[in-house]
Amino acid sequence: MLYPTPIAKLIDSYSKLPGIGIKTATRLAFYTIGMEDDVVNEFAKNLLAAKRDLTYCSICGNLTDQDPCGICQDTSRDQSTILIVEDSRDVTALENIQEYHGLYHVLHGLISPMNGIGPDDINLKTLLTRLMENEVTEVIVATNATADGEATSMYISRVLKPAGIKVTRLARGLAVGSDIEYADEVTLLRAIENRTEL
Repeated sequence: MLYPTPIAKLIDSYSKLPGIGIKTATRLAFYTIGMEDDVVNEFAKNLLAAKRDLTYCSICGNLTDQDPCGICQDTSRDQSTILIVEDSRDVTALENIQEYHGLYHVLHGLISPMNGIGPDDINLKTLLTRLMENEVTEVIVATNATADGEATSMYISRVLKPAGIKVTRLARGLAVGSDIEYADEVTLLRAIENRTEL
């Protein structure tokens, strides 16, 4: 069915969002059309403000509305530890547990030889600059447990170990509430390797 041009364009815009298929985009477009004008205006204003006012921290690469970001400006944080993550959503997830008090570094991607993404294509150069300019004693690699995450962590480890910086990786293993019989071999191996004393 052909829709009038304005709604067809709105459907097309929504469908460009990740995880939004044409049916969901159509539903969202029609929902938006039915919203009050002031709500739509507020939504559009917030969308434009987020795009205009947000930037990446010049130190850690985290998404922020101030540069440097609040975490990098916080002198009470442990300046000797940097936790490396793939994107800003990971920083938020780790901050929510309120147990890590060091600094972060956001890569904005992972090394992926299969996709032609090398070390120069992600935010690694600024990490190396930070490490040369500061007294960092430990780097914690917190990339996802995927082939690209593993490749990235191994590369970082190879680059940093000669500098005498301790490189650690987040523990891997069985998720809380999971059954051993349904776990794959790699997960079980990681669980055994990363076991802790009770």
